Amino acid sequence: MSKAPRSVGIVEAQRAVFDEPLALSSGATLPAFELMYETYGKLNADRSNAILVCHALNASHHVAGVYAGRPDSEGWWDNMIGPGKPVDTERFFVIGVNNIGSCFGSTGPMSINPATGQPWGSDFPIVTVEDWVDGQARLADRLGIERFAAVMGGSLGGMQALAWATRYPDRIANALAIAAAPNLSAQNIAFNEVARSAILTDPDFHEGHFYAYGVKPVRGLRVARMIGHITYISDEQMGEKFGRQLREGIKYSFDPEFEIESYLRYQGEKFSEYFDANTYLRITKALDYFDPARATGGDLAKALAPAKARFLVISFTTDWRFSPARAREIVKALVDNRRDVSYAEIVAPFGHDAFLLDTPQYHAIVRTYLERASA
Repeated sequence: MSKAPRSVGIVEAQRAVFDEPLALSSGATLPAFELMYETYGKLNADRSNAILVCHALNASHHVAGVYAGRPDSEGWWDNMIGPGKPVDTERFFVIGVNNIGSCFGSTGPMSINPATGQPWGSDFPIVTVEDWVDGQARLADRLGIERFAAVMGGSLGGMQALAWATRYPDRIANALAIAAAPNLSAQNIAFNEVARSAILTDPDFHEGHFYAYGVKPVRGLRVARMIGHITYISDEQMGEKFGRQLREGIKYSFDPEFEIESYLRYQGEKFSEYFDANTYLRITKALDYFDPARATGGDLAKALAPAKARFLVISFTTDWRFSPARAREIVKALVDNRRDVSYAEIVAPFGHDAFLLDTPQYHAIVRTYLERASA
């Protein structure tokens, strides 16, 4: 009988410093870089029980548990990872890593450029999903992990799992791609461009060197987050949660009158307080650029042919940003290659954000898959 799920408890972030250059997809080179990461559970004797968790756009290495003295600092996937949870830390050694270009401690636009002694700002090179995976492979080397039991993630994290499976096929046993797609649709790229435009045209952006002016392009960040957030929630969920409810009746003004307006402005305000504009620009570009089939003339099956891992692909019925149809493209390409793939389409009303929530069927599928994988 399984034990009751519980938190991993108090955790502490770690920093890995890499002095060797990292060549990037753009042709640029990072002379050195640092990665922030956290670990949960214990690595077994033969180092075969490690799971890498890849984060989505605005998340970080803080995947589970809380920081000492901060009970409100719960990790972004805490409902998924911990003792007795779907990713059971009594069975697996779990690693959460913050990607290059982020703003949560890994080397990114806010870091000091060794060539100038000033923050990189807009001089920080554009990075790709493949660059992130190469950096993560360096971390795996540092930790002595030759092969992951699994690499998993939702949304942009699921794209990284796909990249791991093709870029390092001998270093990954299982790939879990959740609420992901083989590339962004034109509509998704359009949403990202509008969000970036909001930041780029903010008077406080200063061509990406706003740190030197002691300001932040908060107006642009607010709008960018509001645009993004609309795409993460389903129309069904938005209607059920907010509908056309007014806060205090019609006032014939441009202040927030509907509950949904107030909610979006709150999300934008909160996001602008902790996220970096240059990071937002780069991560959305990495999303836009991800397309493994570009190198194979649009043939996704051919692009995924190098993969040797077993796969779990999960989609959600109301996710209109990365729809089930896009997930089935991944499944078909893997089946065409006769790869071992399991697919689940979860009925859930929450839209794209469903991968962060604890829908029982969804969690049961992840739990069962990983139990079988470890066995």
